[in-house]
Formats: sequence, structure tokens, C-alpha cells
Amino acid sequence: MSVTLGIDFEFQQLASLAPAGYLVALHIRFTTPLIARHSYDPAWIERYSERGYLMTDPATLWAFGNTGSIRWSDLADSDPTGVLVEARNFGLVYGATCSHGPLRSRSIGSFARGDREFTEVEIAKLHDTMLRLHELTAPAEDLTEAQIIALRCIANGDRHAAAAEKLGISESALKARIFGARVKLGARTTAEAIRRAKDFRLL
Repeated sequence: MSVTLGIDFEFQQLASLAPAGYLVALHIRFTTPLIARHSYDPAWIERYSERGYLMTDPATLWAFGNTGSIRWSDLADSDPTGVLVEARNFGLVYGATCSHGPLRSRSIGSFARGDREFTEVEIAKLHDTMLRLHELTAPAEDLTEAQIIALRCIANGDRHAAAAEKLGISESALKARIFGARVKLGARTTAEAIRRAKDFRLL
């Protein structure tokens, strides 16, 4: 299974475990995640952003200060601006948040149900899925500048021969650079490698 298919599979698992939606931010650095996905009601995302809830959301604050998992109901006393209370109006009645990784590259996921609390088994599954997503999306920090430039040429529409000529190298050398980048990015194809490199803001 390719890395991209693996990531998609893990998000499918999250969707099945969190019927009222989820928000996942992977490898947050300088407040910006490398990859972010959500399935919450867009109206809630708009309200959350409009009111600046990120700064007071008890689940988010907990996740930046801790690793592991917690139910939202355990954070009720730490919600002075009523973020969790208002979330209920959008179907996010019960929830759990998982946090993993060092603070310099933290991955956080929040998950919701409308019908009941998450069970301990479900929270364990959510946490395990977040661990796998964190590992699957680990930034390819050891990609060389030459590999990045080779991928950028192809991403910009150059064919192998044209890219090699532009870089002043042989076509076989170009292909070797691209192959090395694919291996480091865990990509099956060059197109997949380019997508992952863009996700990691390398291109």
C-alpha cells in the first residue's frame, strides 16, 4: 500500500469512529500544520474561526500542553468562553482529543459524536490512528536540495530530458534524483512524490 493510500485509509477509520466529525492537524510547526483535514460542519468551522476560539478552546490548549488522549467532558471546567458548550449546537455533543509528538512537531486530533461518550476502546483506536498518521506524514527533512529542484522541475511541467538539460545533468542522473526523492517521501510514483513534497511545503 502506498503512503498516500495508507493516509487515506487512516482518515477513513477516523470518519467511521467519529460520526459527528473530526479535525486533524499533523506536524504543527510555528502554529501551522503540514497537513490538516476536517469533516466538521462547515458552519462550525466558520463560527470557530470567526470568534477566534482557537485561542481559548480547552481541547486545543490541553493538546499543546499534553500528549495522550482526553474526553471533552473532562475539560468542561476549563472552558471559560463556552467553546464546548457552543459546539453542542453544531452536533458536537461528545468528544475526545488526542495529542502526539514533540512540541516542535505536534499532531493533534479532535473527534466528535452526537449520541454518547466515546468508549475507552474507541479512544484507544483514535489514539492509535493518530500515532500512525503522525508517523506516515513525518516530514522528509533529509531530502537534498538537488532532489527538491529535480521534483520542482517535473512539477512545473518539464519532461525528463528538458529538466536534465535545464539542470546541466544527464537524464539518468535526473531520474536517480527523482527516484531518491520518491524513496524518502514514501511515494510510489513521481506524481505522488510531488503531492507529498507540496504537503510538506518543500516545493
